[in-house]
Order: sequence, then C-alpha cells, then structure tokens
Amino acid sequence: MVNPNTVLLITVLASFSTPFMLSAVNIALPAMAPALGLDAMTMGWVSLSFLLASAALLVPMGRAADIFGRKRVFAAGFSIFTLASLFCGLAATPAQLLAGRVLQGAGSSMIFGTSVAILTSVFPPERRGKALGWVSAAVYTGLSLGPSLGGLLVQYASWRAIFLLNVPVGLFVLWLLRSKLAGAEWKGAEGEQFDLPGALLYAAALAGLMYGLSDVTTPAGGLTLLAGAAALGAFFFRETRAPHPILNARLFLQNKVFAFSNLAAFLNYSATFAMGFLLSLYLQYAAGLGPREAGFVLMVQPLLMVAFSPWAGRLSDRHDPGVIASLGMGLTAAGMLFFAWPQAGLPLWRVLTGLGVMGFGLALFAAPNTNAVMGSVEKRHYSVASATLATMRVTGQMFSMAVVMALFSLYVGKVRLGPENHQGLSAAFGAGVWIFAALAAAGVLASLKRRRA
Repeated sequence: MVNPNTVLLITVLASFSTPFMLSAVNIALPAMAPALGLDAMTMGWVSLSFLLASAALLVPMGRAADIFGRKRVFAAGFSIFTLASLFCGLAATPAQLLAGRVLQGAGSSMIFGTSVAILTSVFPPERRGKALGWVSAAVYTGLSLGPSLGGLLVQYASWRAIFLLNVPVGLFVLWLLRSKLAGAEWKGAEGEQFDLPGALLYAAALAGLMYGLSDVTTPAGGLTLLAGAAALGAFFFRETRAPHPILNARLFLQNKVFAFSNLAAFLNYSATFAMGFLLSLYLQYAAGLGPREAGFVLMVQPLLMVAFSPWAGRLSDRHDPGVIASLGMGLTAAGMLFFAWPQAGLPLWRVLTGLGVMGFGLALFAAPNTNAVMGSVEKRHYSVASATLATMRVTGQMFSMAVVMALFSLYVGKVRLGPENHQGLSAAFGAGVWIFAALAAAGVLASLKRRRA
C-alpha cells in the first residue's frame, strides 16, 4: 500500500526543483554573460531553450506515462534532469550551456507530465485540492528561493552553483522512488499504441511557433511562425482521427471546463513569467542593485504565493474553483500596472506593491485552476490532463519569453546589456508591461467562460 504522503513529498520536491532553477537563472544571467560571452539575445535563449524542449515533449511524455507507467517515466525524467544540471554547472561555452538547458527541459517534461497525475491517482477527490495546494506552494517556494538563494550563490560562490544545487536534490528524489515506492506503478492506457508520428509533428509545430515568435521581425522568423502554425493545425486534424492519439483533441471540443481552464492557464503564464526576467534585468542594470539585493526584492511575489496557495487549494475543495481563479487573474492584471512607464524610474514601493498584488493573485489562481482541470476528466486521462496543463504552463512561459525576445530585437538588438545602455531595456520592459497586462485581462475572460460552461 502506497503512502499518499510519500507521493506528496516526492511531488513537492519535483515541483520545487524546476521553478527554483528557472528563477535563479534569471538572477544569474548578468553574471553568466561576461563569463561565457552572452549577448542580449543569447541570454534570452538560456531560458527559452529549456522551455522549448520541455513544451515540445510534455504531451508525448504524458501519453507515454499513461501507456508504459507514470512512475517509470517520472524516474527517467528526474535522472535526465539531474545529469543535465551537472552538465550545465560545468559548461565552458554558450553552446554547452544551451545543450544542457535543452536536456534539462527534456527531463522536466517527463517530470511534470507525470507528477500531478501520480498525485491525483493516490489522493481522493475530497483531499485533492489540499494536496495540489501544497504542490503549488512548492512551485512558489522554488520561485521565491530562486532569486534570493540564487543571488547569494552568485554573489558569494558562482552562477554554476545554481545548477549544481539540483544534483543532490535529484539524487534524494531518486532514492525515495527506489526505496519508498518500490513495486508501485500507475497506468491509465496500458496496451494502447504510442503515436510516434503525432508526437514528432507536435514537437515540430511548437518548435516552429516559438522560434518564429522569438525572431518575428525577420522574414525567416515570420515564415517559421507560419510553418509552425500550419503544423499545429495538421497535428490537431490528425489527433481527431487517430485511434490512440497523443493528445485527445476531443477533450478540448467536448469538455468546455477542461478547454477554458487550460486556456486560462496558458494566458496566466504568458502574462506573468517574463515579468520576473525583465524585472531582474531592470533592477540590476537600470536601478543599480546587485544580484543579492535584486533577489530579495523579487522574493516578495513568490513568498505570498507560498503563504496563500495551500489556503486557496482548500478553498477550491469547498467552493467553485472558477470563481477563485478568476479573482486571482484579475488581481494579477492589476498588479502589473504598478510597473507601467519604467523609463521614468520605478520607486521601490511600486515594485514591492506590484509584486505583492501579483503574488496574491497567482496564489488564488494556480491550485483552484489545477483542481478544476483534474476534476473535469476521467481517471484514464489523468496523465494526459496533467501533461496538457503543464504544457499550457510551459508554452505560456515560452510565449512570454518569445514576446521579450521580439521586444529585445526591436528596442535593444544584439548588444551586451549594461548600465550604459539600459534605455533600450527600459523601453522593452515598458512595452512588455502593457502586453502582459492585456494577456492577464484576457485570462480573466477565459476563466469566467469556463465557469459558465
């Protein structure tokens, strides 16, 4: 008999590792740049390469987990993620670092395509929201410790320590899997076929879309974007007719709660992820803060997420999660407006207040929205639903970074960022605030539409 609390501990540790690294890397980018010779565009690809690999593989890995075993895929993913973290920590060139980040993204897709599905398999519906609240709190703990601990590691050790810190955490998780969950396995579609052509088409579509968005100002980028959109259309056409699809497209067509909850998640992460990236660069290059000080400022948002996520998860067990999530998205959109017009300077009180409002809003959104998604599907679709929701998160984060890359190409160009040329950074940040606030407002509409459905 598997102890649900052991599964919760493993899922919490898994949910901590990737967000910690993502937010810590943002703080470390100014230190990485001179060490490895990174320009502004390559700095963006340090984040984007991870997200691209993760997004392209999440749904295929979720489907593979339903067929071959969720714990098996989860363990393989953590092994890859841990080894890739070691490789990134030892990287000597930009190419080596980017290759390691791609491998980290691949491992992450196997982790997040299965972790919530495993958790949902062992917790009954009346306790699921509370458990998912703790998972959300773990994600936000990683986000909160990333800037602060990452800033301290950069200032007093090296940017490499951010990657190397994931190695002992990964080894501990693998030990827990081997010793505490020996013999346990969860499958939802055993014996069905894995649609390899569909998986390759899906990966190619996402790669084309995100690469095209990041380089949309050039003819080649525009053509790549169109090719990616065409491939995505072909993928959905194929999946509605395949006997054993990678992604059950009928879930989107027939299950409106599932469809609008996933759309709300995509818009939420599209609106919020790159704000941390832009704020980290703004605070260090335009406001003159060091990595340690910038990290402590950026802690405000995820600390509030940690504090309120378990409460929001419990609340969604007793009340309509659509109402709670919609309120959270509205607060997130309002919080972004505190960062408007950074070219004129952002006083510290505005930065802290904006981060606080966004943090509370995101806490109200995440666990209730996840509860709505997982509660809207049958058990046999748990891994695909979990992977789809994780895909919405990662593709939203990736879209968010692609918007930043496009803004950088317009306002900054391929130059090395520094205090002497922060005007372009501030202009890109200012334009990004309005784009991301509009995306958050659209997320409110999608969340409310889900509730009516």
